[in-house]
Amino acid sequence: MNVLVVGGGGREHAICWKLAQSEKLGKLYCAPGNPGISAFARCVNIRVENIPALIDFALNNDIGLTVIGPEVPLSMGIVDEFEKAGLKVFGPSREAALLESSKSFAKEFMRRYAIPTAAYEIFYDKNEALSYLKDKKFPVVIKADGLAAGKGVIIAKNFEEAKVSLEDIMVNRVFGNAGSKVVIEDFLEGEEASFLVFVDGSNIIPMVSAQDHKRIFDNDQGPNTGGMGAYSPAPVLNKALENDTINNIILPVVAGMAQLGKKFKGVLYAGLMISSDGPKVVEFNCRFGDPETQVILPRLKSDLLEILIACSDGKAATITAEWDNRPAACVVMASGGYPGKYENGKIIKGLEDAGKLQNTMIFHAGTAESNGEVVTNGGRVLGVTSLGSDMRAAVDRAYHAVSMISFEGAHYRKDIAKRAFNR
Repeated sequence: MNVLVVGGGGREHAICWKLAQSEKLGKLYCAPGNPGISAFARCVNIRVENIPALIDFALNNDIGLTVIGPEVPLSMGIVDEFEKAGLKVFGPSREAALLESSKSFAKEFMRRYAIPTAAYEIFYDKNEALSYLKDKKFPVVIKADGLAAGKGVIIAKNFEEAKVSLEDIMVNRVFGNAGSKVVIEDFLEGEEASFLVFVDGSNIIPMVSAQDHKRIFDNDQGPNTGGMGAYSPAPVLNKALENDTINNIILPVVAGMAQLGKKFKGVLYAGLMISSDGPKVVEFNCRFGDPETQVILPRLKSDLLEILIACSDGKAATITAEWDNRPAACVVMASGGYPGKYENGKIIKGLEDAGKLQNTMIFHAGTAESNGEVVTNGGRVLGVTSLGSDMRAAVDRAYHAVSMISFEGAHYRKDIAKRAFNR
């Protein structure tokens, strides 16, 4: 079967790397792809938002399955358009993707179906939000309603910080139209974890747990990013809490979306806070997480393509996924200045040698090719992932690989999996 992967980051590199191992695979294409992905797939210069061109390509190249990586085309209805063209596609419809593309929809949905999450209110007007906050206990969490590349969430420690955040989101529109309304939530105490499942509309295939590192600096300091690293499994999500998550969060979401006529197919990602009351939902994503995918897929022993086809056909119940017991760790190497302003075009050295290390994968997140060199082309540049006999071995191996790679301004967190070690 010929497969097209839509996207061009670290998540899509991990997906292509895993799909390339399938005996069922014919030709593999990725749009737009990146220099790392080109080792496994033919990269096609079509932007992820150009849905008509992607459909034409799929029709003209006998594509049996298209896998959607990023959230933006999902929110634009790429799955609906592919299905209208008679093409098989893995991912949720535009209506099902509202769980990610609209924070207010997700919160109202959780309230309706009694899914555990933080108490909240929705505001369309800055002054009404400020009036509400005058009597609130801080910190509070302020979220831009729409998609903001993982950066539209601010934890305000006091009223002044909240005021500045609301001005930025609702008036200055630093996140564009995503800030036309905001959700203000109570702050949840606990430890975060990510739990992802494959969904066929009714049935699920659970993945292994992971934990992301959102803040830019060590010890969870500084602003939120798209993710500075990850590790799997997350010890905070033990077997009992995993079952709790499946029974009280995941399955009710799948059943509730079907009941609303928004049947969910694809990857459902629950960003969780493990509180003293058990798991609560911080956010939903409607696709593979980034960088969680870079530590989850290296642990998948089963054929990924087989799983994606089964879910697309509504036959997830026929598949049981097998997982490697070895932990995985991913360190994200970022451009100087990220998540603020940064420069592209810095030459990356050491990729080939680092890539030869045993049980190590160098996933390209923001790279390009220039004059025969691989150069930086994004805020998050590389996801350096290793498997190890235990978490310490995985982390040490990943940092050893990182030490072999260099580019001007490169920075990364030095404390990946610290919470796991603290346990």
